[in-house]
Amino acid sequence: MAPSTSNHRPDAPDKARAFRALHQRPGAFIIPNPWDVGSARILAHLGFEALATTSAGFAFSVGQQDNTIGRDRMLAHVAEIVAATDLPVSADLENGFADDPDGVASTIRLAGATGLAGGSIEDSTGRADTPVYDFGHAVDRVRAAVEAARALPQPFVLTARAENHLVGRPDLKDTIKRLQAYQAAGADVLYAPGLVSEQDIAAVVSSLDRPVNVLMGMAGVPHTLASLSRLGVRRVSVGGALARAALGGLLRAAREMREHGSFTFTGEAASFREISEMFKR
Repeated sequence: MAPSTSNHRPDAPDKARAFRALHQRPGAFIIPNPWDVGSARILAHLGFEALATTSAGFAFSVGQQDNTIGRDRMLAHVAEIVAATDLPVSADLENGFADDPDGVASTIRLAGATGLAGGSIEDSTGRADTPVYDFGHAVDRVRAAVEAARALPQPFVLTARAENHLVGRPDLKDTIKRLQAYQAAGADVLYAPGLVSEQDIAAVVSSLDRPVNVLMGMAGVPHTLASLSRLGVRRVSVGGALARAALGGLLRAAREMREHGSFTFTGEAASFREISEMFKR
């Protein structure tokens, strides 16, 4: 059964227009990735201007691996994040939870009904033998997603992702070819997660005329928002890195208790009062 969502959200068009405008101003902005309602509200309290969901972060929060959450459950989660704050939200919609273009279009229609300001569709198949969709089929899927997004009653920023560098295929030439084709198919934002060098990021940005999202938060990548802005990047996300940072704190604390019987981790914990103040209504 599909999740209970409604497109009768009077604030959705305003959020979507505000989200689109963030991509048009000079420089890059950070769109952090909450994994639950609490983290979404904390990030909003700290002054970020938009949020993006993370499939990995959500999966970890419910004790599962990434790419094992079904569409209905993911859309219900997305709807909770949308309702948690007044900020625009873009959703990680994985590969649209479907191989065929019609299935991807259906996912976009259901996602739009949650009040999202945007969402991303990736070209990863989830299969080890063929990790990304054939070029032509991948373009058809993006085109179907764009057509569905344009038919929604509110604006929807469609991000198209080329997953080569995340699935062990660091082929920059093919990545750029795919992103250019997704741009021609109508995608609003282009995204190739896994790029790590300034040269590769600059090559992608210079090959496109739409806003580019870059994934940070990976070990050993020293870029700053200022340096990414100088490269022409418009949007910076961190994927599951915030969720992993939180889980890293949990692991360190739990191991200290289990292995040493001590509790020094409490000295680095956020105060009860600070968090309670953030959650005031």
